[in-house]
Formats: sequence, structure tokens, C-alpha cells
Amino acid sequence: MAVPDLITAVATAPGLGAIGVLRISGSSLRGLFLPLLGREPEPRRALLVDFLDSRGEAIDQGLAIYFPAPHSYTGEHVLELQGHGGPAVLQRLLKRCVELGARLAEPGEFTRRAFLNDKLDLVQAESVADLIEARSEAAARSALRSLKGAFSHEIHALVADVTALRMLVEACIDFPEEGVDQLEAASAKQRLTELLGRVRAVESAAQQGSLLREGARVALIGRPNVGKSSLLNRLAGEEVAIVTHIPGTTRDVIRQELILDGVPMHILDTAGLREPSDPIERLGIERTREVIRTADLALVVVDIREGLTPEDVRILGEVPRSVGRIIVVNKIDLSSSPAQARDTALGREVRVSALSGEGVDILRREMLKAAGWCAGEEGVFLARARHLEALARVAAHLARAEGRYRELELFAEELRLVQLTLGEITGEVTADDLLGEIFARFCIGK
Repeated sequence: MAVPDLITAVATAPGLGAIGVLRISGSSLRGLFLPLLGREPEPRRALLVDFLDSRGEAIDQGLAIYFPAPHSYTGEHVLELQGHGGPAVLQRLLKRCVELGARLAEPGEFTRRAFLNDKLDLVQAESVADLIEARSEAAARSALRSLKGAFSHEIHALVADVTALRMLVEACIDFPEEGVDQLEAASAKQRLTELLGRVRAVESAAQQGSLLREGARVALIGRPNVGKSSLLNRLAGEEVAIVTHIPGTTRDVIRQELILDGVPMHILDTAGLREPSDPIERLGIERTREVIRTADLALVVVDIREGLTPEDVRILGEVPRSVGRIIVVNKIDLSSSPAQARDTALGREVRVSALSGEGVDILRREMLKAAGWCAGEEGVFLARARHLEALARVAAHLARAEGRYRELELFAEELRLVQLTLGEITGEVTADDLLGEIFARFCIGK
């Protein structure tokens, strides 16, 4: 795939900063050395130098580091300029690089070139963006694990085993007199079963990684005045929602992100569900119902003094089966009930006091469990929706292969599709439009 030669971009975040970094990558990079730096830098050694404009006057003074191909991030010649972090200075330097023949890099283009030059596979390239965007230490550690190749290693190991099994099946097709007997002698069915088990294990780790990356959408729902906004404030540790005794105070959805054990929880406090008293409240209740439909988890808040009312049961009935739910019995400070979690006929129940905070730690643990998080991130690598979808297809093909064990051509075809799908994950089999979609989401300069 042909790509234009020199690209350049500011690699540090916009705004004022002590240091600003600009990158240039491409095979004709060395032609910039004399007009931009006044001399040729030694490979991989920091050079203190003036960055020069077209008249030979200094734009800024800083460090220039030259990484010759192929020993660079992109696999091409790369020059990194580290100067002062003022926007005006960096823009002048960027303009100078364009004058000298570079063009402005597109989002993710440096990493895309690294992928195209076999410096990274697609999983590792995606983990670069995930590491930058990580919102918790756990997510950052898992993204780094992927960047270092943990996820890719698992996929490549699966590919190797599928390839070995395919070779065996193809040999049986070529020599039909041996057929299934040869497969049985080589324990092919047992190997297939073990392979499916390993795919399930990788899929489970990837699902945990996806939860670390994406988090869970949690809807706070219930009748007016049961303490939803008070509970949001207690979970958030700050006053993010207005709390009054007037029913219908919350008219619109209030959004707050929490990090629980490294997992982002996107809490959405909603209008109390009841017969609306005015058009504005009606609109808020319609938005509440939309939030419920798109949530991963619903916290259905009830008032312990009234127990589970028919209206509460009706609200529980509005939660789709695909959405997890926890019944949060609030205001235990007004009763003799202890904080606890227990199973009931209508689902998991947690008793708390949003006012005092009693039982809220129990609720946090139950929220993580309901969202699908297993304690501990060891062995978890960040994964995206496309990875999960591909692994699900791999498992489905292997399951079908088990059922077609004695139909050699069909068995071989399912294994071929397994290998092809695994290749999609690492980018060995990837459409250009998918690459464009993935790298377009990167930040400029990366």
C-alpha cells in the first residue's frame, strides 16, 4: 500500500506546557536536517540545537533526536523535536516542516505506519490508543499488557494450533483411505475440544478487558423521593445532584462517572417514574425509559419504610431481561434493618442508607459483580467490541467443527474460517476500510 512520504504533527496535547514535542516521519527525512537544524544529528543521541526558519533564524531552541529506519516507532526515519510548549512556537515549527515538504499527519497515521511496517500488529496498535485513553490505573496496566503483546501472543498461539490441526485434516482429505481413523489416532477431537476451551478462556479475559475499557452504563431508577439523587451523591462522594423533598425535582438525566476497582461506571440518575404532572416532567420520564432500555445495569431504588409497593414492582417490570438489576432498599437509617445483600424472588437486593453511607460499599461490590467484573485484573488485556465479536465467531466455528468431525471437507472449512477470523483480530487479514475506521479514532501525532 503506497503512502505519501513525510508526515508531521505536534505530539503533545494542545495548550500551554513546559515542553512541546513535534514528530516527523518518512524516507526523505534527511533532506530536512540542514535547513531545519543546520547540521545532521547523530542517530539516537539528543542534540541541543536551534530550530531554524527559512531565513536561518531561530524559531526555538531544543533537543533533536533522530531515529533512523527501521529502528524507530514507525519503521521509517523519524525526527523528534522537543522544544518549548507554547502553541505559537509549535505552530511556527509545524509550519516550517510543511514548508520543507512534509504534510500534516492524519489521526493515528504514525501508528498506522508502524502497523504497515510490521512494527506492531493491529491489537498492539489499538492498545496504543487505549493506553492514552485509559481512565484508571487498572485500564492502563491492561492496555500496556496488550501493547507488549500479551493478547497477540494468545491469538498467535491459537492460530498455530489451528494450523497444525488443519494440516492434519487436509492430509486426511488427500489420503481418504486413512480418513477419520487417522484423525482419531492423532486425538484430533480432543485437540479440538481443548482448543475451544482455550478460546473460551481468551474470550473471558477479553470480556473483562472490554469492561475495563468501556465500563458499564448504570441507570438509577425508581419512584420520586426514594433517594436516587442522594444515592448518586453518596456514590460519587460529592453533591452532583440537587436533593429536595419535592417530588419531581430531577427532570433530566444526570450523568456521573465513577471508577470502581478500576472499572468505569457511568451512572445515570433519572427522573422519578410516576404519572407526570406537567409536559417537562413527562419528557424527563420518557428519557428515563430510554436510559433503562440502553443500560447494562439498573439500580431500582425503593424506600424501606414503604416496602416494595405495587408501583415498585411495575417499575421492576420495565427493566428488560437483558439488563442486570439490583433492588436498592434505601433509608435503613430510619429502620432497624442492617446493611446487607441478599437474594430475593425479584432479584438481588442490597440494603443501604444514602444519608449515612451505611451499606454503600456493599452496593459497590454488588454493582461490579452484576456488571460482570471478576476481582483482580491479572491476565486481563483491554479488548474492543470487534475483538469480542471475532472471538465469538471463532467459538461458533469450532463448535460447528465438533459436530462435523466425520465430514472432513466441512470440518476443514470450519477450521479455515477459524484461522481467517483469528487473523482479523491481529490484522493479518484486514480490510482497508476497517483500518481507516480504527486509526481515525486516534489522536493527532500518534
